[in-house]
Amino acid sequence: MKRKSKQKLNLKKLFCAILLIFILVLVASNVTKAPTKFISKKTSNEPVATKVEEKKQDITIKMSVIGDIMCHGPNYKDAYDATTKTYDFSTFFPQIKSYITDADIAIGNLETTFAGGNKAYSGYPTFNSPPELAKNISDIGIDVLTTSNNHSLDSGYNGLVNTINKLDELGISHTGTFKSEEDQNKILVKDVNGIKIAFLSFTYGTNGIAIPKGKEYCINLIDKDLIKSQLNSAKALNPDVICVSMHWGVEYKIKQNSEQEELANFLFENGADIILGSHPHVLEPMEKRTITMEDGTKKDGFVIYSLGNFMSAQKDKYTKDSIILNLQVTKHSDGNITIDSYDYVPIYMQDNGANAKNRYEIVDLEKRISNYKSGDKTISETLYKTYLSELENVKKALNENNT
Repeated sequence: MKRKSKQKLNLKKLFCAILLIFILVLVASNVTKAPTKFISKKTSNEPVATKVEEKKQDITIKMSVIGDIMCHGPNYKDAYDATTKTYDFSTFFPQIKSYITDADIAIGNLETTFAGGNKAYSGYPTFNSPPELAKNISDIGIDVLTTSNNHSLDSGYNGLVNTINKLDELGISHTGTFKSEEDQNKILVKDVNGIKIAFLSFTYGTNGIAIPKGKEYCINLIDKDLIKSQLNSAKALNPDVICVSMHWGVEYKIKQNSEQEELANFLFENGADIILGSHPHVLEPMEKRTITMEDGTKKDGFVIYSLGNFMSAQKDKYTKDSIILNLQVTKHSDGNITIDSYDYVPIYMQDNGANAKNRYEIVDLEKRISNYKSGDKTISETLYKTYLSELENVKKALNENNT
């Protein structure tokens, strides 16, 4: 009896020992796996099911726009350095450079050519400018140049192509003139901090210079069928904003005509959001609109009928006055686009005389007026009165004298 009891006791001890070992192994296994799971979650690229998606934020950008970039004979002669036999236009821009470089995107209208080769530089009536001008324009922060205007073919088709090549070399985006039909059919789209902007550009003509036969693609003319086709191509890319530059109107008139107004309506109805006008060489009014589309939806629209001359050597009234236009555009979290506000910096192309070291400089009118009032002795009373007069010209041309 005692022997059997002892055997039962031994079996019981053995069973307990095996059970204890099994439990220890199980615990050890779970301890080792736990950290592995933790590390896997932390380093995995797979989304965690419980993660809450981040709420989309509004995106707001500042778009700055300048007018016609012209280069008359006196302009490039002033920029010439006889010692180095090179051209430097950078002395034209110090007062206004920061307004352009501070923008998220800056646009201008190039109303000259960079023909290259041995072709002589020239001003009006057929413009061909030193390529250093393109570099200096890039240096002040211009991102996009529109190139379709009445001077696009001043240096012929080869000059048009060489102008495009120069802009490509400098990394300046451009639209309006093209080297091939394929290029013409490509829509320029710039992603500006998450807001996609499509750019188009059209001109009324080329000063009677014939467009080479078989190369009709080289320039966008104002033709409603072409405009509508390119707007449709732009819309197919689903941009947030479509910006159209129009070389139109009547030179030296500070009021838009009925044709400009009708074309602006056509552009808005077919998908344009922002219209930037050029050609008159003087400022013309601007306005923000609420556009009602065919389907009844509403959107913001903006048009300025003419931005005037950014730089030139013209002397007639209003031709030396312009603005740096600033537009604030917001893409809201729901995808809706608004043009929140617009303002401008009044500028003036000052001619200091043929014997001056730096003959031409683009003046920040309001700042110079303020500096004079603060006692700046480098500004004469005569210049101060000129600045006041030119500022009034800006307001009159923009139809904002009551502001």
